[in-house]
Amino acid sequence: MEIAERRDDEIRDAKESANIDNIKSQYVTDSFSDERYSLELKDGLHPLRYKFAIWYTRRTPGVRSQTSYEDNIKKIVEFSTVEGFWASYCHLARSSLLPNPTDLHFFKDGIRPLWEDGANCNGGKWIIRFSKVVSARFWEDLLLALVGDQLDDAENICGAVLSVRINEDIISVWNRNASDHQAVMGLRDSIKRHLKLPHAYVMEYKPHDASLRDNSSYRNTWRG
Repeated sequence: MEIAERRDDEIRDAKESANIDNIKSQYVTDSFSDERYSLELKDGLHPLRYKFAIWYTRRTPGVRSQTSYEDNIKKIVEFSTVEGFWASYCHLARSSLLPNPTDLHFFKDGIRPLWEDGANCNGGKWIIRFSKVVSARFWEDLLLALVGDQLDDAENICGAVLSVRINEDIISVWNRNASDHQAVMGLRDSIKRHLKLPHAYVMEYKPHDASLRDNSSYRNTWRG
C-alpha cells in the first residue's frame, strides 16, 4: 500500500510541475514530419511519432467465442499529441479499480487488438506477470516508453495490453513478426531495460498463431 501511495504522490507532483517543453523533448521524434505533424504544430501542440488508440474489453467469464470477444472490444479514445496522451491517461481508471477480467489495449492507430488483425497475425507477444501492488507503476512506465518511441525497433511494435485478473495483472507487448528471432529477443531486452525489470521477473513469449490454435493468451508460452 505504501508503494502505491508513494507512486501516486510522485505522479501527482510530476504533473503539477511538468513543463510542456520538457515533455516534448522526451516524447516527440524530431525526424517525424507529415501533414498531421505540421497542423498540430501550428495549433501549438506537440505531435507524437505515432497516433494511438486505447481500447477496453470487459469479457464475460467463461465465454470465449471469437464473436463475443470482438463484440466486447470498445475503442475509448484516440490521440496523436503529448497533450492528448496526458488528457486521456489521466482519465483512465487505475488497474486496481478495474473489474476482473478486464483488458486495456494501447495500440497504434489502425491496428485492432486482435490476433487476426493484419498487423498482428504473423506476430506474437512478450508477457510479464505482476502483483497487483506494482502493476500500475510498470504499466505507466511502459506506456511512456511506447508514446515516447523509446523501445528499440519501434516500427515492429503493435501495442500493449494490461490484463487484470483475479490474483495478478499481466502486461504484454505485441510485435509484428514472431519468426524474426533477433528482433523478438531485442524487444525483450529493450523492455527489460526501459522498465528496469528486476531479475526475479520472468518474461514469456507466445506467437499469435499458437494462441489461435489453443484459444489462449497466456498458456503454453516459452520463457525468454
